[in-house]
Amino acid sequence: MSGATPALTVAGACVTLGGRTVLREVNFSLAAGEFCGLIGSNGSGKTTLLRAILGFVPLDAGCIEVAGGGALPGGIGYVPQKIELDPGLPLRARDVVALGLEGARLGPTLPSRSRAERVEQMLAAVGASQFADRRVGLLSGGQQQRVLVAHALVRRPRLLLLDEPLANLDVRSTAEIVALLRRLSRESGTAVLLSAHDMNPLLPAMDRIVYLASGAAVAGKADEVVRTEVLSGLYGYHVDVVRVHGRVVVVAAEAREESHAAVERDPVHTAPVP
Repeated sequence: MSGATPALTVAGACVTLGGRTVLREVNFSLAAGEFCGLIGSNGSGKTTLLRAILGFVPLDAGCIEVAGGGALPGGIGYVPQKIELDPGLPLRARDVVALGLEGARLGPTLPSRSRAERVEQMLAAVGASQFADRRVGLLSGGQQQRVLVAHALVRRPRLLLLDEPLANLDVRSTAEIVALLRRLSRESGTAVLLSAHDMNPLLPAMDRIVYLASGAAVAGKADEVVRTEVLSGLYGYHVDVVRVHGRVVVVAAEAREESHAAVERDPVHTAPVP
């Protein structure tokens, strides 16, 4: 993929909200078909970064470019944080997927037969054909995520953004969704950027990571980024990368705040490497 136009380029992105710097000098790019984990704890800026890529949050400095244009939904598919779907919602799984074709308001729509075929293809691609006619609010969490992924991908975007899609899923559903996203990104050439707190479920699929802390970021392969010296530089104080029972955790050591050396200990943040 060398020489090809990146699916996503983030260059020097800075965002200030309410007088607070949320993102500062964030730089990374994603190639077509690349699967990337966006890792960070609450408040690190993950959702703000996704919203900036979508164009919902203006940049104070820098630029963000999506191949083919970033206007939602043409160039970008998006799965937001957990959506509460009412069990009484009179929409089948296939109806939700079909709604993904309604996002572009300008230009001709697909003929009804082509639309139906596209929906059926997408349902099959995410393994949702067997529950396509069930009410979406009655599906399990893992099944709903499959439907939402199909909804986001039905227009064949170049970039897919997912905001904490693994939250509240059981271990089996998490593994299935990650494997599904990896396969679809490979087959379609869609670049995937998935935000999460824990990297462990992403290890079998992830090509690279963007690790956020206090609005700053480092990007690269997991074994290049999740290292004591790299993350200590990112956090601005010493952290240890420790292997525990087959997992790797990032433990924030004594963090010095202010010039008077006030010391406090941050909670453990899991962030594994291969």
